[in-house]
Amino acid sequence: MIQESKLTQHYIELEEQYGAHNYHPLDVVIDRAKGVWVWDVEGTRYLDCLASYSAVNQGHCHPEILKTLHDQAERVTLTSRAFRNDQLPLLYQQLHDLTGMEMALPMNSGAEAVETAVKAARKWGYEVKGIPEGKAEIIVCANNFHGRTVTIVSFSSEEQYRSGFGPFTPGFKIIPFGDAAALRKAITPNTCAFLFEPIQGEAGIVIPPAGYLREVREICSGNRVLMMADEIQSGLGRTGKLFAYMHESIVPDIVIIGKALSGGFYPVSAVLSSREVLGVFRPGDHGSTFGGNPLGCAVARTAVRVLVEEKMVENSAELGAYFLQELRKLRSPLIKDVRGKGLWIGIELTTAARSYCERLKDLGVLCKETHEKVIRLAPPLVITRGEIDWAMERIRKVLQ
Repeated sequence: MIQESKLTQHYIELEEQYGAHNYHPLDVVIDRAKGVWVWDVEGTRYLDCLASYSAVNQGHCHPEILKTLHDQAERVTLTSRAFRNDQLPLLYQQLHDLTGMEMALPMNSGAEAVETAVKAARKWGYEVKGIPEGKAEIIVCANNFHGRTVTIVSFSSEEQYRSGFGPFTPGFKIIPFGDAAALRKAITPNTCAFLFEPIQGEAGIVIPPAGYLREVREICSGNRVLMMADEIQSGLGRTGKLFAYMHESIVPDIVIIGKALSGGFYPVSAVLSSREVLGVFRPGDHGSTFGGNPLGCAVARTAVRVLVEEKMVENSAELGAYFLQELRKLRSPLIKDVRGKGLWIGIELTTAARSYCERLKDLGVLCKETHEKVIRLAPPLVITRGEIDWAMERIRKVLQ
């Protein structure tokens, strides 16, 4: 068993004393990482089965992304959007070639990208659809997670995310996830968009019924409502497809991406859409000092390139199916359900999951509970079958 040492405890005490307590991390203090492995300050090795909430799909410290970061940092890091830079147009073209989307608007964090998509949808609603000013509605799903800004928590159904942060931004309507009939019923002439996660991550890897996304696409098209897919966690290979919406062969009107867009080296996010939607923005309507900066764009270009060239998406599909198959062989009264797509898997327990994540940590496997009873497994997409077998030995010990 891995024991906390005085050095680990020293760092924990410093964090507890001087840091705001808005997280409840496992008590492991990481100081280096490579691929799917991380090491703590004592030199103990762990298999990372969280991948920084899917931000390091390409593996920790991918050498090509690291080289790009270093090379670009020596040239120019930030120009602001007051001037043009040579990396942003190349990222635009790459994202277009990858997705077919006509335009992109780069930001930094995922929450910023969601806010950008909300602003774009509302402005499109007023200027293109003709919704009366101040009346635009966006439909969202219960148990959603799109970020933590005041506007975003305004449409969360999780009480803790809202408690103490009101008053809230109006203009949102919550319906059950995976219920196409509820969406059809909720739409009014003032509905400008439907914002959803193709698979709900924070909710516990909740997968909608087969055909749901196709039906949503049909409903949105028939009612002139923008279909907005938040692919910040589910996108860029996590579910075994480049984007999770591709499992049902549809194309949303707006796709929101982030996290693995930079391979974990730098915060980069983007909103992808048509010229009709993103064309509503004019100079001064929206912006970000760091959004679209040359360092972030260069890193994103390499992060996306290695994801595709090194067939990480295919690895996610193949090894995700294998991991799921092995987990479903577990026989334990603790396990209520095992579900997932690609290398994004939830083990739902009959009891609180925290102590089991702590026991897995003690055996060298890092993962995290979500929605109290779900253990979320999301290793970097460069994981091998042998490394999954190594993790399974320890998962069996803890759960079986």
